[in-house]
Amino acid sequence: MYGFKHIGWLLLIILVLGACKPAGEATGKTIFNINLDEGLSSMDPAFARNQNALWMSNQLFNGLVQIDDSLHIKPCVAKTWKLNADGKTYTFHLRNDVYFHNDTLFNGGKGRRATAADFAYSFSRLIDPKVASSGSWIFSDKVTGKEAFIALNDSTFQIRLKEPFPPLMSLLTAQYCSVVPREVVEYYGKDFRSHPIGTGPFKFKYWKEGEVMVLLKNEHYWEKDNQGQALPYLDAVKATFISDKQTAFMEFIKKKLDFFNGINGSYRDDILTKSGHITKKYKGEFKMNISPFLNTEYLGILIDTSKAIVKHSPLRLRKVRQAINYAINKAKMIKYLRNSTGTPGYAGFIPEGMPGYDSTAVKGYRYDPAQAKRLLIEAGFPGGKNLPEIVLSTTTSYRDLIEYIQGELQQVGIPTQVELVQGASLRELIAKNGVNFFRASWIADYPDGENYLSVFYSKNKIPFGPNYTGFNNKQFDTLFEQAYQVSDDTRRFKLYQQMDNLVMEQAPVVILYYDKLVNLYQNNITGYSYNAQNLLVLKNVRKN
Repeated sequence: MYGFKHIGWLLLIILVLGACKPAGEATGKTIFNINLDEGLSSMDPAFARNQNALWMSNQLFNGLVQIDDSLHIKPCVAKTWKLNADGKTYTFHLRNDVYFHNDTLFNGGKGRRATAADFAYSFSRLIDPKVASSGSWIFSDKVTGKEAFIALNDSTFQIRLKEPFPPLMSLLTAQYCSVVPREVVEYYGKDFRSHPIGTGPFKFKYWKEGEVMVLLKNEHYWEKDNQGQALPYLDAVKATFISDKQTAFMEFIKKKLDFFNGINGSYRDDILTKSGHITKKYKGEFKMNISPFLNTEYLGILIDTSKAIVKHSPLRLRKVRQAINYAINKAKMIKYLRNSTGTPGYAGFIPEGMPGYDSTAVKGYRYDPAQAKRLLIEAGFPGGKNLPEIVLSTTTSYRDLIEYIQGELQQVGIPTQVELVQGASLRELIAKNGVNFFRASWIADYPDGENYLSVFYSKNKIPFGPNYTGFNNKQFDTLFEQAYQVSDDTRRFKLYQQMDNLVMEQAPVVILYYDKLVNLYQNNITGYSYNAQNLLVLKNVRKN
């Protein structure tokens, strides 16, 4: 536990650790209560790899740029920027009123100004093998080394890439790209994970791991609202770590939590009708936001015929893969198994909600069992005759979904066996091309379609990247590399659509659905964000 410098906040923290609502009432402070059901391993943005870490890092840190609810790039610490004609050099002009949170390691204990040198240090740290950041991929293949990050002066920062990479600005919105102060990071070393100092709207106060975390309002935060009022409005954020989602939901119903994310199968029907509306039981009890989430749920098919497990598999045949795509009634699946919290995967791998997504430009597969049967005949398996049983691997949490798919495939003559595998084991098998047919999902790392298409680039094949299906198409690769030379978004999106259509034609994947986020808020909460990355933005939130 860290020392408290102000007796008023000591009282608040004591109260917050107990009953939250009385704490707010007793102190007149507004405390936003959330639960992080998946736990939290670090508050160092260099390791912000899961949703909980992203959420909390977003409260404590800033980057050069940020996204709005439409996933457009907006200024943050960088007020303006310019890309050179060669497409490889980015120059950022920084604000001069952004300061780190107060800390005893700064002169007089007062947070100093964040400068271009801090960004050069922060980005260099990401690619430092000694740090072993999970975000090293952000820059590792795009720059020659730390010399790519240059502080021309305190307010001018430059990034020099080896080759053009048009999605870079989207990439820079990732929490990995947050600015951190060298002297604090180097003093605490690995313990910076539990002593985070940033420039964000909230500052770190307390963390009892696995139990509670408290962040306090940064009273010196630089951003203001449209009326010129300083952000944030909230006085504090309190996070608990209840791992059982149903227990956490009951805390939300008791109004002990202000926010609840996601609804799983065990109590989905209690909250949502099959058409995706709040049930009568809970109507008016809270606010619900259902909107696109940048997550494509799919079935992956290993198609690399150089692999022994593929050589004799019927899945090596494109017409069999296409038959699988046509055989699944996705609309029915989403309505009855997901309570309409998803969009049927009728287009490509790039999900609904992503800039450039166009369901009319990319032709995927709709339910057509007659066409599935015709394709099986053309593949040499009329009615499924002589078709070997196909094994579909998944985890227990997706068992109902995959057993539904099993039934759909068997109706058109494709014998299927469901294999349940522990989550970590399945991920390892997929990452080693050790499984033929598997359920997976791809959640956006950054809001650009390139992130999804990289999954099919031949140079990203295992072990070098996430091409888990072994897809290899020269035309696709040519378009993928061509897209790096196109800075205009509209033209680049057209190339993305061509690539997505090529993938759909070859069918190394079955797009099940584009996910939707389900966020619940108490009725007295306003100003919350609707973004397809499901990034928690609390600086604009009010609690009345």
